[in-house]
Amino acid sequence: MSSEGIKIVCQNRKARHLYHIESTVEAGIVLLGPEVKSLREARANITDGYVGFRYGEAWLHNVHISPYPYAANIGKLDPTRTRKLLLNRREIRKLMGKIQERGYSLIPLRIYFRDGKAKVELALAKGKKLYDKRETMRRRTLEREFQKDYKIR
Repeated sequence: MSSEGIKIVCQNRKARHLYHIESTVEAGIVLLGPEVKSLREARANITDGYVGFRYGEAWLHNVHISPYPYAANIGKLDPTRTRKLLLNRREIRKLMGKIQERGYSLIPLRIYFRDGKAKVELALAKGKKLYDKRETMRRRTLEREFQKDYKIR
């Protein structure tokens, strides 16, 4: 747990490799009790997740939260069910406008607990082309070599 009271549950590490990230937004997630307990045990996967809009609301799709094994009182929950996101109406309208532009998507970067509440960090992102990915990898290796040379001297 860091100094701000944030406990990171899971991260989408491939997102920065696959997308150009324009901006980020924090949103709350509507969860059921066993899902919160599973998140506290860091039993989630957001690599294939994305955000869709329906009826003027934001919904999180394809995020896998494993079922909590000790939850007997609630029936079997679908681990990849769609979950409602808690955003301001103004934020939703702004994000919907951006999503309708060509090539933009809204993806989850990480799920974390802040002050005991589950939050998701969403990124407004544009997909990278293959040559962009290669350029990023090339830049990263050059930077790594520079750091290694700098340490030696």
